[in-house]
Amino acid sequence: MSDFYKKDTPFQVYISFKKYLDVLEHIRYNDRLEYRVNYAESLIEKTKNFRELRDGFQDISLLEKSEDLIRLLLADLFPTGLTHNEIKAAGIPLSNVTFNYTERFKSILKDAGKDFEIELRNIDDDEFYVFCCCLILQAYFKRDIKSTLPLYYDIPNRQGIMKHYKISVNVDFTEVYPTEDARIPSEEVIDMLLENLDDYRLWKKYFPSKSWVLKGFSIISLVDCTSEVALSDLKSSMIRIDPENLKPDENLKEIFKSYFDVAQLSFGLMLFNGKDQRLEKLPIYENVFTNYILDFWINTFDSETRKKTFTNLNHNSKPIVVSNIENLDHEIKSLPSFSILRDNEINSFMVIPIMKDNELIAIMEFTSPIPNSFNGLKLKKIEFFTDMILFSLNRFSFEKNYQIEAIIQREYTTIHDSVVWKFRNEAEKYFNASLGKKIYSLKQISFKNLTPLFGFSDIRSSSEKRYQLMLEDLNRQIDALREIFSMINSDSEKYILALDIFENELDHEIKADTEQRFQRLLRDEIHPFLQGRLEVKSSSEVKAKIKDYFSLIFMQSGLFYNNRKSLDDSITLVNRKLADVLDEAQITAQQIFPHYYERFKSDGIEHNLYIGQNIAPGLHYHSKVVHKLRYWQLKTICNMELEFRNFRKDLPVDLEIASLIFVYNEKIDIRFRMDEKRFDVDGAYNSYYEIIKKRLDKAHVKDSGERITCPGKITVVYFGMENQREYLDYIGRLQKKGILQSDIEFLKVEDLQGITGLLALRVSLVQ
Repeated sequence: MSDFYKKDTPFQVYISFKKYLDVLEHIRYNDRLEYRVNYAESLIEKTKNFRELRDGFQDISLLEKSEDLIRLLLADLFPTGLTHNEIKAAGIPLSNVTFNYTERFKSILKDAGKDFEIELRNIDDDEFYVFCCCLILQAYFKRDIKSTLPLYYDIPNRQGIMKHYKISVNVDFTEVYPTEDARIPSEEVIDMLLENLDDYRLWKKYFPSKSWVLKGFSIISLVDCTSEVALSDLKSSMIRIDPENLKPDENLKEIFKSYFDVAQLSFGLMLFNGKDQRLEKLPIYENVFTNYILDFWINTFDSETRKKTFTNLNHNSKPIVVSNIENLDHEIKSLPSFSILRDNEINSFMVIPIMKDNELIAIMEFTSPIPNSFNGLKLKKIEFFTDMILFSLNRFSFEKNYQIEAIIQREYTTIHDSVVWKFRNEAEKYFNASLGKKIYSLKQISFKNLTPLFGFSDIRSSSEKRYQLMLEDLNRQIDALREIFSMINSDSEKYILALDIFENELDHEIKADTEQRFQRLLRDEIHPFLQGRLEVKSSSEVKAKIKDYFSLIFMQSGLFYNNRKSLDDSITLVNRKLADVLDEAQITAQQIFPHYYERFKSDGIEHNLYIGQNIAPGLHYHSKVVHKLRYWQLKTICNMELEFRNFRKDLPVDLEIASLIFVYNEKIDIRFRMDEKRFDVDGAYNSYYEIIKKRLDKAHVKDSGERITCPGKITVVYFGMENQREYLDYIGRLQKKGILQSDIEFLKVEDLQGITGLLALRVSLVQ
């Protein structure tokens, strides 16, 4: 048995011409026109010795053996006069078995190539099975099913352009009937099946595989609808924007090739920035858009001319079509920027301004290396999707703004996800009131009775390092200037004397304004003098030294900045790495219980957590939540220290960090400050907590000059013995995990201004 279908179906298939032969029999005995009677009788006689044509067969090779007879038999259905116009063939419904092609169909398949195999477009196995079942409902159960899947063949032409053909199928000469194994569903079951077209298993239950017979042949007719399908694909592509994953459709180029019927085509689009009066590329389309013509145009005219052109486009936005660039004026072809077109083999192009409300939104281009690829008729086709381009650009602009707002929300404000619900509630009340033309005053956003958690990982001695590196930069700059002035000799004595004065200050007694005065001397006198030496006759050696000098200065300040830049780069790297560890760990912390979280970068990372029922009123809050988050905080601080140890060796400037956790048992309130756009503790009583936090950074061990924080150790500051027992338990867990050592220190913290009785634990990380 031959495999007529590549997919599973409910059919056993037999090719048969019985129903058509029955039509001929009817003509033979009932038609009044003698020539038709004779014609029908002749065909019947010719097929008399080929019983399989009537009885049915499954051997596909018989189609080739009986090719001439079948062509003669079906001549009335395939008129010779239409064979070069119609795209038509006989076949098995929905299968890849087709035969008796018209000449135009043969030509299309020949152009597609020997290896091309005709297949239905965009239909999966389950859809195909259900579609076959629907044929049974139509043919056997006489159900009038109007809604069926549109069927298409995608066939490339000789130039490689994908052409799309819509298929219509005539099944007048087929019959469908059940086998002995078939199930005959009731009318109620059929209604139920039609209500569940996507339930493949249900259909297969009532129409099992190979349980029905499909016998006969169908006539398939194809209509070239390439433009319509390409336009539909284009519209789908342009509106399919995922706000979470903005990315281009890589298939756009092939769609445009089909739509314009141009084998070699490139296209580009640039957005118009009305504020800055310039064109901008779309980053996500860098690998798809080419922008050859727009690049040529940008490089041809100066900015003033381009701005005038943009203004004129608001009054005259007529597209430009050049069928062949050889027809352009000689003056244009002689422009240096014309090489952009030559180098990219552009011989035909269209440029289309995209307007909205008489304002330029974007400019689109189509190019081809094939002369005469574009003309007025091709330009006319743009009109069919101009509105869709506008819709897509507006949608892109909306999604872009949405993403920018999300970035601002995430990176520049402190409205954390855990508390945004309360802001949304207030905003919704305000919005609903405005819809009803009512006045509504936004209420303050606050959360009461919260337990705070505070910690930091501070870069130790960063101010001292910055000071020392500043001295190194300034001394190096003075040495470089002195070397230049020693080569110049004349007119430089006063500058050498000024440098000596500043060098003496740097070596002995630097003043508060030393750097500013040195900066002023450089800006007002030394740098203008050196720039003047570059413009007069000087030795090449002197000029090279001056150029080397200027290449080393930081343009914003005029000072050498290399050493301090290395420190800044190191601090930035430390902050980024530590923040990443903390932010990633926050995902787990929020799962323990939603809470308000904020962190700050300075010379290190500082973080605050606020936990309480007010933050998540819909969840059950209990004291164990605080204990779990305190353990999470200690473990996370340890992980931050370990991560720092891993990348410390890669820092441009060696740094150390010291970490601290402050345990506070009293409840506090926080309120969103509209003027600062951030949360802060609320009320004078709660400010005591903030005062302690600020003074712990530089606090010392009582009766000692030693800081309570120490590199390589974790310090926990608290008030009472209950907190001490709690954290000894946490430390014990981390010791068992091999994270902390057993060298726990019990310390008293020096009395701070208005603050007494603070205690501390200090423990080392495992080396």
